[in-house]
Amino acid sequence: MILYLHGFRSSPNSFKARVMAARLAALGRGAEWCCPMLPVSPLETVVLAESLVAAAAPQRVTVVGSSLGGYFATHLAEKHGWSAVLLNPAVVPQRDLSQYLGEQPLWHGGGSIVVEPHHLDELRALGVASITRPERYYLMAATGDEVLDYREMLAHYPGARTTLIEGSDHAISEFEQYVDDVLAFCDAEDLEPPAPRAAA
Repeated sequence: MILYLHGFRSSPNSFKARVMAARLAALGRGAEWCCPMLPVSPLETVVLAESLVAAAAPQRVTVVGSSLGGYFATHLAEKHGWSAVLLNPAVVPQRDLSQYLGEQPLWHGGGSIVVEPHHLDELRALGVASITRPERYYLMAATGDEVLDYREMLAHYPGARTTLIEGSDHAISEFEQYVDDVLAFCDAEDLEPPAPRAAA
């Protein structure tokens, strides 16, 4: 299962989500794709993600998180041992989103969300101080990200496989060039926990 978690004010219609969905469909792997519309509440987002995985009961999960979705993906990867792909992930979203309290328009399809102070507290509660098993993570960070600082991303995911894109932007507008790298990471066998070895 490839579980895609979109960013703040985004949706399953985001550019990168559509690129990934189309690529998987072209490969005959559309059944692996799961990209829900996320609630505004961070805790509800985590519950939704966990319930979707529990219902599907896949043999393996990779969670792909963009921006704020990368923050959720990190929490879920640490909690459940899933592998994670992080696309310009938010590292301290409770700080970054404090200026977005109140009603905020959505990027796709109209509508809005209301960000309340307790949502920032929920974000704080989901924080991961430092990652374990960095081989479980693939970080894609753009130096030209106009929303988040790529240096914070690099510092937060030491030892993770990393693609540092010179320039680009927060949306990673040339993501088509990288989607096969993302899928290769999702499929890598060496991300699985080592099997117990019989004593010699």
